[in-house]
Amino acid sequence: MPQSASATKRVRQNEKRRARNRRQLGRVRTKMKTLRELEDADEASALLNEIKSELDRLVGKNVIHENKAANYKSELQQHVNSLG
Repeated sequence: MPQSASATKRVRQNEKRRARNRRQLGRVRTKMKTLRELEDADEASALLNEIKSELDRLVGKNVIHENKAANYKSELQQHVNSLG
């Protein structure tokens, strides 16, 4: 339990930020799942660019680590390349 008003406020802020970060990351993960299910190369390529942009935005906001985003982008790029 927080002992001071500032600590109580910090707890509230952390909860809000954690919820926001989880929503943002969840939205990107849903798009990644959609991309993995696609069979059309052109559609997948367009979605890949959108996902890469969002991953870079999450890295900039320190939601995920830079290397984790790079791993995601690499994996998805390989999938799109395999579509032809």
